[in-house]
Amino acid sequence: MKRKKQIIVSVTNDLVADNRVHKVCTSLEEMGFSVMLVGRELNNSQSITRSYQTHRMRLLFSKGACFYAEYNFRLFLFLLFRKADVLLANDLDALAANYLASKIKRSALVYDSHEYFTEVPELIGRPRIKRIWEWLESKMLPNLKHCYTVCDSIATVYNEKYGMPFQVVRNIPTSKNTVQLNKKENQQKIILYQGAVNIGRGLEQAIKAMHFIEGAQLVIAGDGDIKEQLEELVSTEKLENKVRFTGRLTIEELAKLTPTADLGLSIEEDLGLNYRFALPNKLFDYIRSGVPMLISDLPEMKAIVEKYNIGAISNSHDPKELANAINEALDNSDKRKIWKTNLVQASKELTWENEAEVLKGIFAEFR
Repeated sequence: MKRKKQIIVSVTNDLVADNRVHKVCTSLEEMGFSVMLVGRELNNSQSITRSYQTHRMRLLFSKGACFYAEYNFRLFLFLLFRKADVLLANDLDALAANYLASKIKRSALVYDSHEYFTEVPELIGRPRIKRIWEWLESKMLPNLKHCYTVCDSIATVYNEKYGMPFQVVRNIPTSKNTVQLNKKENQQKIILYQGAVNIGRGLEQAIKAMHFIEGAQLVIAGDGDIKEQLEELVSTEKLENKVRFTGRLTIEELAKLTPTADLGLSIEEDLGLNYRFALPNKLFDYIRSGVPMLISDLPEMKAIVEKYNIGAISNSHDPKELANAINEALDNSDKRKIWKTNLVQASKELTWENEAEVLKGIFAEFR
């Protein structure tokens, strides 16, 4: 019997809520690979059960330079003494360990860039740290053969910057286990934000906008660097009855929550190229769950929403103007009827099963 090829997939998070990586690992399994996913374990990490192997490292540091150094050193040692035919690194912060291990072991290396890492808002205004990441990127990326990313804009940037082709595998949900719910007419409306609770996501403005919105609750599903700051803002603004935080949810929990929303938010600010080119997973989750959306006027998201006519576009992050856009998106029954019809068609076309064909092409030579 032919031995299954081994793939070790690595990422810096705790694996619980990373839907993209889970879909990739599942697809690789379906292609006949033996898969192990490696991440880290936090103090509050939930247990996970997956069809593929998982391994989580408990680290001394949780953020900053010490975290990235410790993570990559520990990951490098792990990869060095584990059998693997292919290494799959997710994002620049996990690439160094994979790059060195692949050179020493002569394993194939594949790179999945979830974002334009050197242009994330957390690096804007920190030129020294940004230069370090840019230097690391410039030393590794031009030497890679198999790369893919989340949207055409980022793929084009990398192609122009390093003269190397990046394929595109978007963050589109699987068509399996789709849930769509019919809400009761008098039930409170839900405005949903799901994803990382970090700077530049428009969350401060969305919270303040709730002063001008009645009969609805803003639900923020996720965790991140500014969650405590946002909770303080809600308290200061006395909006506890209008804003709810769920914390980090599992993939399964989020799949149950999303269809209950009346409007999904993806209102990233234009803080650097990473957000300008954002095409987040939540956008496609809203589509899969039949939830109309309000998005920022950013090119990748705008192209999807306009192509399918499935939501509204906000040109402002001013809380009052944002509230006007949210109220219009919630209350305009004619538009909502059109959006709901179009969401059904969009969900048929935008499936992970279709997107995974690109993934199969990338990994075909390793089988």
